[in-house]
Amino acid sequence: MKIIIILASLMLPTWGSAQEINQANTVWVLTSTALVLFMTLPGLSLFYAGLVRSKNVLSVMMQCFAITCLVSLLWLAGVYSFVFADGGANQPLIGGAAKMFLPNFNTLTLIGDIPETVYFMFQMTFAIITPALIVGGFAERMKFSAMLWFSALWLIIVYMPICHWMWGNGWLAQLGAKDFAGGIVIHVNAGVAALVAALVLGNRRGFPATAMPPHNMTMVVTGAGMLWFGWFGFNGGSTLKADGSAGMAIVVTHLAAAAGSLTWMAIEWLRYGKPSVLGIVTGMVAGLGTITPASGFVGPIGGVAIGIIAGAVCFSATQYVKRVLKIDDSLDVFPVHGVGGAVGSLLTAVFAAESFGGLGLGNISIAHQAVVQILAVCVTALWSAVFSYLILKLLEKLIGLRVSADEEVEGLDIVLHDETGYHKL
Repeated sequence: MKIIIILASLMLPTWGSAQEINQANTVWVLTSTALVLFMTLPGLSLFYAGLVRSKNVLSVMMQCFAITCLVSLLWLAGVYSFVFADGGANQPLIGGAAKMFLPNFNTLTLIGDIPETVYFMFQMTFAIITPALIVGGFAERMKFSAMLWFSALWLIIVYMPICHWMWGNGWLAQLGAKDFAGGIVIHVNAGVAALVAALVLGNRRGFPATAMPPHNMTMVVTGAGMLWFGWFGFNGGSTLKADGSAGMAIVVTHLAAAAGSLTWMAIEWLRYGKPSVLGIVTGMVAGLGTITPASGFVGPIGGVAIGIIAGAVCFSATQYVKRVLKIDDSLDVFPVHGVGGAVGSLLTAVFAAESFGGLGLGNISIAHQAVVQILAVCVTALWSAVFSYLILKLLEKLIGLRVSADEEVEGLDIVLHDETGYHKL
């Protein structure tokens, strides 16, 4: 009987590359996919919701939730295809339409040694969190309808080509630009868009004369902890392997977060006499965003150094944007994510070198790699700034961007959703 079973199994079709699926890698990327989605829902939702005033807590959560749903469907409809299909020398600017709605798709199609279904979902979670980050730039004053249209158009016009240039084997990747998990594609991109949105919409009523502190720091810290936890999937999962490289990416991610937190805390302590909870968690986010582009290329010393630099530079950038320029980037998206992503991308050229404990730059010098990194950051920032501005101005003319002054005073929870986050006793 055993002989018959063996012979029968040999006669079954092998379905192409099914034998090549690496189950350990697949499980790790599946786990990382869940971790990255956890960063948006509920991590970023809680973090942002706690930072705004109580009358707008639900509006921010609603925006993050709606963006998750909207981007997921757009990703299937074609964004994934135009990022990852037909990349390379023949498609340096944008991918092809071959994978729109995933035609002829099956669970045995591979990207490397993991199923493409897994890769599709993993990359989707990156596409979800990027426009969700921008919410912090216009929090408490944008119409919900305008937010939906902006997020959809921005994903297609801004995120899709930049993601292809870097991760779809487009022209920036062919130049040798390094962005392991999204310092350029996600953080610089979203940070610049948030700054543009803050400028186009204008400051919240009363800013900067009226203090607008976070309404619920417990919620902020809870969300921040979820972001730190989920970031292991963000950076560690980008290896697409369950091996030592994923372990090192997680090590440097954790160290950078810790170093960024303590640096921000120390600066506040020395300058204002007391360390704040808001400061230490913001330093954590700065460290995480700054290590992201370098996380697959640097060692532990590089991770600590990048975290320290992130804490200091992002703290200074936040003070400059808020206090000197008086720009109401409500939740500090540009100074933390935009500046952090840019700094981390540039430092990748330094700390990826073997002399600093990194994996090495091959035959490329630090100076040459730095020039390539600067080019990638500048091109991304310029593309994001120009097209974010054009999208916002178009929507301003067609449907309007901002709620009325009276509606802003009343709060977006009631005005836009007819609900409140808290009921008075």
